[in-house]
Amino acid sequence: MNDAEARLIRCFSAVFPQLSNQEIVLASMENLEAWDSSAAFTLDIVIEEEFNIQFGPNVLENFVSFRSILDYLKGLPS
Repeated sequence: MNDAEARLIRCFSAVFPQLSNQEIVLASMENLEAWDSSAAFTLDIVIEEEFNIQFGPNVLENFVSFRSILDYLKGLPS
C-alpha cells in the first residue's frame, strides 16, 4: 500500500466508519448504499483537506469508486 492509498483509506474511513479497509478498497457508488450525494459531498471535502487540493466540478463526476479516486490522485504531480 502506498502513501496515497493509505491516506485515501483514512478519508473513506472518516465518511464510512462501518467499512473495513478491505471493503473500502472495493467500494463504489454501485455497491455501497451509503454512498449517496451527501456522502459524496462529504468525501470530496475530506479528500481535498487530506491532500490539500481542490477538485473541479468536471472531475467529481468521475469519482464513482475508491479505485477511480485513487487513480486520479496517483496522476497528480507530487
